[in-house]
Amino acid sequence: MRRAAWATALLVALATGHGTASAQDDASFPVCARNLQADQVPPSPEKRPLRFGITPGVQTGQLGGGAVPPRLPEDPAKTLGALGRLKPADAPFVLRLHRFFWSDGEQGVRDFLALKDRYTRAGYFVELQLRYHPNAQQEGDIAAWTDHVRDVVRRFGDDPRVVAIQVTNEVNLTFSPDSSDGSYARAKDALIEGVIAAQAEKRRLGYRQLQIGFNWAYRSTPDEERAFWEYLRDHGGPRFVQALDWIALDVYPGTFFPPVNTPGGERDALVNAMSALRECYAPVAGIPATVPLHVEENGFPTSEPARTYARQAQIAENMIRTFHDYSGNYNLHDYRWFNLRDGDSTSPNFQQQYGIMRDDYTPKPAFDVYARLVGELGVHTPAAKPRMALRCGRATVTGAGIGSVDFFADGRRLARDVTPPFRQRLKRRTRRVTARVVFLQGAGTRFTHRARACK
Repeated sequence: MRRAAWATALLVALATGHGTASAQDDASFPVCARNLQADQVPPSPEKRPLRFGITPGVQTGQLGGGAVPPRLPEDPAKTLGALGRLKPADAPFVLRLHRFFWSDGEQGVRDFLALKDRYTRAGYFVELQLRYHPNAQQEGDIAAWTDHVRDVVRRFGDDPRVVAIQVTNEVNLTFSPDSSDGSYARAKDALIEGVIAAQAEKRRLGYRQLQIGFNWAYRSTPDEERAFWEYLRDHGGPRFVQALDWIALDVYPGTFFPPVNTPGGERDALVNAMSALRECYAPVAGIPATVPLHVEENGFPTSEPARTYARQAQIAENMIRTFHDYSGNYNLHDYRWFNLRDGDSTSPNFQQQYGIMRDDYTPKPAFDVYARLVGELGVHTPAAKPRMALRCGRATVTGAGIGSVDFFADGRRLARDVTPPFRQRLKRRTRRVTARVVFLQGAGTRFTHRARACK
């Protein structure tokens, strides 16, 4: 179905309640239509600093259609230069690597390993949007899918700057295989079993910095939402809930749902989206409010003259401030803007213009707005200079803001510790001990001390 037609059908369904007779017959499934206006929900006084980030990849998923390649190729140096203007020196900044398709096989894994290395070596944190997106032979083979998920956890999770994996994408949307996974056979099983497999592999290997979650797109038809959340409850149950480190919201007010807003109306839409997910739908699956909330996708595309650059900047400010204002209400921890750069700034299709930069890396006004808000509303974790103490048979590294320490003895890597105090046992003949420190805000340092012989 074309995007405009689907959006119209969705609005009719939500406005009229069409297709909700089954929900009315079963009082156990709620009608998630409350908190339609932000002024109905007072913001909590406990506002939470957010861990910010962005999707740096240029290509966007197309609703109801196929992939459209970007007009201009990526320039890695310009991309890193732009990211450096968004990231404060004392704050973490997470890059969401999207369109990691199972169907791309081993070459896809290698491509994303290379992307991961490019960004983590530059001091950024990385999270993966690990798509189900199977080919014809893979579709429905959940055992093979979970093998793939475990392989990804093993190969990416040993990097201390890989901090999250989102398993599948927008499974509650069933009409758009390029942007979302819900139309593929057994997609809900891929979500449930993928999360469980990822968490089990992470725990087995001790990758404590790696957090596992899934996302929900605001929102589908009432019948599809009922089918989605009750399936998670009936087929996932406690083992699925216990494997979750976070849940996430994808929301595009004024673009996807609702497709239009009155000026400032996006604040109402965002409060409704967070309320619907946290207080209405997630409890159906048994997911408690103590599980942190992320915003994995949020943005507003441009397409002059209707969707002006100035309007994008105004909406960005309003949306991000709304999320911060209500962070205490909904246990919101993380926020990602979608995305850094346009796919094609000359295209009449606004789906190609989500960026806060044009496709030639020229900043739009929203770029400076986002940089300012990241500095004002984000988490700041100033790092203290780390110190290493050497005792007979043990090295200990201390300091504020440390995320992980890799220990080396005489040039040979020993192990990584991700839990303070950061310690490593040494052999008696060790002469030099090196610590490679990664700070929580993403930067790193490396230093070496000479070990003293044991008496």
